[in-house]
Amino acid sequence: MSVHADEEAGRGVWLRRYVPAAAPLPATLVCLPHAGGAPTFFRPWAERLAGSLDVVPVCYPGRQDRFAEPCITRMHVLAEEVAAALLPLTDRPLALFGHSMGAALGYEVARLLRREHGKDVAHLFVSGMVPPHLVPAGRRHLEGDEALMADILEQGGTDAAMLADEEFRAFLLPAIRGDYRLMETYTFSGADRALNAPITVYYGRQDKDVSAEAAGEWARHTTGPTEVLDFPGGHFYLQDLLEPLVADVERRVLASVREPGRGPRPTALSPR
Repeated sequence: MSVHADEEAGRGVWLRRYVPAAAPLPATLVCLPHAGGAPTFFRPWAERLAGSLDVVPVCYPGRQDRFAEPCITRMHVLAEEVAAALLPLTDRPLALFGHSMGAALGYEVARLLRREHGKDVAHLFVSGMVPPHLVPAGRRHLEGDEALMADILEQGGTDAAMLADEEFRAFLLPAIRGDYRLMETYTFSGADRALNAPITVYYGRQDKDVSAEAAGEWARHTTGPTEVLDFPGGHFYLQDLLEPLVADVERRVLASVREPGRGPRPTALSPR
């Protein structure tokens, strides 16, 4: 099935579906990549959850087949575009999973869907990111390529390995720089308790940018339940712990669909 199949449903170039839905599924899981990331990062999720959830990753401008498009470097603009692309999917329960930049974007998209369109997400999953009111300003997007590369290499992830290749680096750096600018100029302007969906927070215990205390402050942004789960590893802990993470997301989405707004009972998930 072509990754462009969603265009036929009026969803434009924003959404990808790597595994066709064989039958109506109980919910859609929209996946929002990290800074510099691409929707293919979530292809294993789609394969793992086939037959359980409809997994739909988002493709930002400036990467893959959207390489010729300029990157969007303002959070509110990107959130508005993604929210508009997701509206056709809100005819059934919709959950959002975002990692790093994708987590902050997921919150803004969920807030827009509720405030502007009266659509509540069934569950918001945020990974490797502090809550919106704690996102720091920065200037790394103004620094040279070597500084950007050093930061990506420190964090790890698949993008880090690709940066070792000069040709790939030329393709990746513009999108990485644009996404860094988006996050480093992002100013939270929302309100406390802007959502009523359950929020599940995941982070790596060795991630220097996300502490347990900061992760817990995501509770400030919803009237629904918030649970924080930590994993061994750094910023890209999720690459090494795909199976337990995806299984937990699946369980929580299905529980939220069965009991809207409540989410599942707490579980001792974190590998030690």
